[in-house]
Amino acid sequence: MRKQVREQQSPEEKDYTYRSMRDERQYGFFWYSGAWQVLRPILVALTVAVLVIGIVAMVRNKVYNGFIAPVDEKDDTEYSFEITSGQSLSSVAEKLLGNENPEQPEDWRPQLIRNKTAFKLYCDFAGMGQKIQVGSYTLKKNMNMMEIAEQLTAGDGNIRVRNITLIPGETVEDFAKKLQDKGVLDSAGAAHFLSLCKDGSLFTDYYFIQDIMGTSTMSQRKYALEGYLAPNTYEVYVDVTPEEIIRKLLSQTGNVFTVDYQDRAAELNMTMDQVLTMASMIEKEARESDFARVSAVFHNRRDAGMKLESDVTIHYITGVRKMALTETDTVIDNPYNTYRVPWLPVGPICNPSPAAIRAALYPDETMRAQKYLFFCAKEPESGELYFSRTLEEHNRAVNAYRDKWKQYDESRGIQ
Repeated sequence: MRKQVREQQSPEEKDYTYRSMRDERQYGFFWYSGAWQVLRPILVALTVAVLVIGIVAMVRNKVYNGFIAPVDEKDDTEYSFEITSGQSLSSVAEKLLGNENPEQPEDWRPQLIRNKTAFKLYCDFAGMGQKIQVGSYTLKKNMNMMEIAEQLTAGDGNIRVRNITLIPGETVEDFAKKLQDKGVLDSAGAAHFLSLCKDGSLFTDYYFIQDIMGTSTMSQRKYALEGYLAPNTYEVYVDVTPEEIIRKLLSQTGNVFTVDYQDRAAELNMTMDQVLTMASMIEKEARESDFARVSAVFHNRRDAGMKLESDVTIHYITGVRKMALTETDTVIDNPYNTYRVPWLPVGPICNPSPAAIRAALYPDETMRAQKYLFFCAKEPESGELYFSRTLEEHNRAVNAYRDKWKQYDESRGIQ
């Protein structure tokens, strides 16, 4: 029967099968199936792109609104925000979140960021973690997290701290002048600083100051606290007082002069004050590489019952660093003059470094054993010293270098 039906079809009619019809009319009319082959991947790609962009935008908005966006875009109230010395990035983030002290009323701790972890991660990733500046800032709730981070790291707040540096070998007068020149203290503050250093009685809660205040020679000292202000760099508030500066430096002296140092001083039959006095002379006499050798000479002269005859003690009295001393200089009647006093001057002549203190306690043992008793400067500019064991050798060295000392003095207008 099927064969008969096929034979009745017109010769012009095409004999279609299911497969041939499907192939010819795939995805639409057969006459644009080729165009559709080109358009289809483009439309698929555009659809995927729209979906991806939509997802990204949705995630971005969620991240921004949840972590970065201002807490309140309409609130332009200015809030005071302070970062103090020693605060970590974590504590700053906690404070920005308003959780520094949960017991405070809400208006005392406004929330300025949405998420503290996001703030910390952003600061660390952007390299801002170590750049948070101490100061007092004005922040607003309509600032986003990145704007707040940039302001805190730019350091455009009212800075509340500054650094001060006491250099080894500086006197209390040198330091007072520096504090005034740098604007840390005004002229009245600098004068008060010197007054406190001269008297010292306000600081007897430090055991080492209490010790010297009870000595019979206390009234002879130029400054009670000379030698006790530990050289270092310190961070202080901009409104720091002279007393606060002094206490910070005295506390550091207590840290430097450890129990081991106290025990070592006792072995040498020396007090802390004597150690600091010798250290101050060592600091002024030599470069650090010669500290222990100069200390050996001083200890040897003590053992031999000799005066120390240190030129730097004359410099402290006169205020002039003169290389070629004359007899007029060495006979000055002053308790700091080691050409006249039996051993050490009445007190330190500057504020010595930890290295000089250690040298006073631990002199060069080889030079001690070989009994070196003298030293003198070589070229004034070099800072080198010539060490001698005998007076004859020392006198030869002095004669060899004296003319250079005089020329150096004359070049600085010193007669």
